[in-house]
Amino acid sequence: MNKTAILTHIAAETGLTRRQVSSVFEELESLIERHVKKRGAGSFTLSGLLKIRAVKRRATKKRMGRNPATGEAVEIPAKKASVKVRITPLKRLKEMVL
Repeated sequence: MNKTAILTHIAAETGLTRRQVSSVFEELESLIERHVKKRGAGSFTLSGLLKIRAVKRRATKKRMGRNPATGEAVEIPAKKASVKVRITPLKRLKEMVL
């Protein structure tokens, strides 16, 4: 399902207009952004469905490793520190899928 189909379906089920449903989605999007951003709480939970959180990854130094196929020594390049987004399904969402 794409965003247009979701908005149309929710509008039909709730009796709201597509524009109203769209504005709710936009507000939810900005709320998630405010919570997950650097100065926010760091996580956002949609009760029972999912938890979105920002995870800080440390920088790594370059190092030597082995190619598992050939056994040849290879240099693994350094990586900069970064922030990754993790989404964890919660109990109700897991039960829906299983």
